[in-house]
Amino acid sequence: MKDKYSALWVSHSSMGDYLKCPRLYFLKNVYRDPKTGHKIMLMQPPLALGQAVHDVVESLSILPVEKRLYEPLMEKFEKVWEKVHGELGGFKDASEEKTYKERGKRIIRRIVDNPGPILEKAVRMNGDLPHFWFSEEENIILCGKIDWLQYKEIDDSVHILDFKTGKHDEDSDSFQLPIYALLVTNCQKRKISGASYWYLDRDDQPTQIDLPDLEKAKKDILELAKKIQLARKINHMVCKQNGCHFCMPFEAIAQGKGKFIGESEYRQDVFITNS
Repeated sequence: MKDKYSALWVSHSSMGDYLKCPRLYFLKNVYRDPKTGHKIMLMQPPLALGQAVHDVVESLSILPVEKRLYEPLMEKFEKVWEKVHGELGGFKDASEEKTYKERGKRIIRRIVDNPGPILEKAVRMNGDLPHFWFSEEENIILCGKIDWLQYKEIDDSVHILDFKTGKHDEDSDSFQLPIYALLVTNCQKRKISGASYWYLDRDDQPTQIDLPDLEKAKKDILELAKKIQLARKINHMVCKQNGCHFCMPFEAIAQGKGKFIGESEYRQDVFITNS
């Protein structure tokens, strides 16, 4: 009998955590603060920037096309930035915050000047966190949030669009697009006609990328998910370097060395560290 509470939930971010460092995966996805019972989250400036920009963009997809730019996007950005102002965004000082906020403003101006897909019809998948049973036999659920699904009226299809606020390209062997393609295929009825990454820090338009082979994606994702499942079962999630730059900040939080700054929308305890 299927039981989503005992199933292993995997996503692009959790699988990425495991590939970076199994200990990082444990501290972000398994460990819970003994005082609150909540998972922990580390707030850092790049995350704060991405969160602010995505909050602005995601608020548009639910609006009719003609109303998406009715409220100036820069005003929306200023409002959402308050959520990450100061130490709430992990900024060390006002100068660092100013640098990241200016980057955010440039990104918003780029979207306003080149709205492109923002002014096209969009499709929303049901639920706050789209998911489906990836393998009932192995008790694995695949989940994830997709930034934007452009609706292509000409053939009643959807185009996957992911907004990037970082400075580096997504790795060609990343699981992100394969996972998104599987989610879109299994969580809504329209076919996928394309996919793009929009590197908002530098590009005026999205960059189209090849759609993945879904059968290969299923095989590769299942292989890694089963490794994670086994690691959890035998409680073997250790850092191969006995402490790397990925896991050490979370280790500090688990040891009580982080500063609690609030709770995320997913009820994670959010911390900042001095490192």
